[in-house]
Amino acid sequence: MPDTSFDPADAACWVARGRKPEHAALIAAAWRDHPDLPPSAPLADRMARSRARVAAMRPVNEQISRDAARERDAANFAFTATQLRLGRASAQDAAILAGRDRHGYEWLRSVDYAHGWYAAQAGWEYKPPGPNLLGVIPVGSTEAYAQGFTDGGGRRDDLFDTARRQFAAAERKATTASTAPLASRPLPSTWPQPSDGHRPVAWNRRLIILAAVVARDIGRSAAPTIDLLDCPLAEEVRQIPGTRHARTVILSAMHGFVDARLPRVPWTETMTPERADALAASPAARQQLANLLKGAEIDDILVVAQGSYLSVIDAHAAVIPLCRVMERTRNAPLQQRKHVRTWLARGRDMGENVGAGHIRWSKVIQGLTGKLGEFTARYAGKVSPCGHRIVIEIAPGVPAFGYVTAAGVALAPEIVISNKARLRIEMARALRAFGAATRLAIAA
Repeated sequence: MPDTSFDPADAACWVARGRKPEHAALIAAAWRDHPDLPPSAPLADRMARSRARVAAMRPVNEQISRDAARERDAANFAFTATQLRLGRASAQDAAILAGRDRHGYEWLRSVDYAHGWYAAQAGWEYKPPGPNLLGVIPVGSTEAYAQGFTDGGGRRDDLFDTARRQFAAAERKATTASTAPLASRPLPSTWPQPSDGHRPVAWNRRLIILAAVVARDIGRSAAPTIDLLDCPLAEEVRQIPGTRHARTVILSAMHGFVDARLPRVPWTETMTPERADALAASPAARQQLANLLKGAEIDDILVVAQGSYLSVIDAHAAVIPLCRVMERTRNAPLQQRKHVRTWLARGRDMGENVGAGHIRWSKVIQGLTGKLGEFTARYAGKVSPCGHRIVIEIAPGVPAFGYVTAAGVALAPEIVISNKARLRIEMARALRAFGAATRLAIAA
């Protein structure tokens, strides 16, 4: 049945479907001027009406494309400017902004300008961009590259220009290498993402630094405060008994570094660039973090922060202890959530033996499988009346009988779980347990 609630001649319908008000008004006007003819009208007339409406919509669609391109350029320039302000951008990124500011180029032409500028600075030959996949050279691309090449010091009319710029580039590189300060430690922003290949570490020797806003985004919480008992991500952390022994620090825009064991930590304020700069330069914030880490012996660190929060942590990295494993979450919120789970899975209790190593996951027709050493965890299907069965094998079709933990507790090679969503987690837990087990059990 047709959607009777949708009236294309009403601008509100288009606004409700994501169009901007000004675009919605133009689209609705085109539909009012060229409405659909009734089905009883001749086919030729109905097709002519559709063509007329398409022609009327063409300027609207072109305007929408131009507006989208402007918004995309603005977002790209804003991101580049932010990276430059945080000290994470290269000289070529700065040249992109220079192309916009000096010559008014849009994003793609600014990139061409930066390519030309960098070619001149690096001592490369003049080589403007070629045609794209359609075999067409974009309008203004060559001109922008040539302007960047000139602004970077290139002189195409000089026979010895390339040699001169190569000598200058080599001299700059040598000077920079001799005067650049040596980094005493890697900044948290350069740490890799968590991996399950590292050895498990006792919880009392682990540290997690958590940005309040990241905890909200990953946990998809809309509460006005971040409470480790209320936030879904923190609730997931709390479900693991050993986490109460780990050092957990929350970075709040208002209060700086605070102990996560406090009952409630407000995060309603936003970490603005100005506030981030203030916290980064604050001796009090550094002392806060130093006090929270005082006397701690840390072997494993995870930083859950992005953007301005991460820049604040970078500024106070000197008080973060150097240790065996230092990692941070990256990319989209869902990936960050997965990274947190990977890091949590490496924790162990005092005196507990847990198998180390990377678990190799694969999908087969029978279901999910995971391998750690000689052990294979296999999904063995549903269990009546409810539940799902996991089997740990040492060879195809051979269950891993006879294994016991260091405490002498026998491990069952068959596990039944009630929630299939926890299949991977339970399989990983079983593989870790068997990986640390021994087969010195006495036969019954």
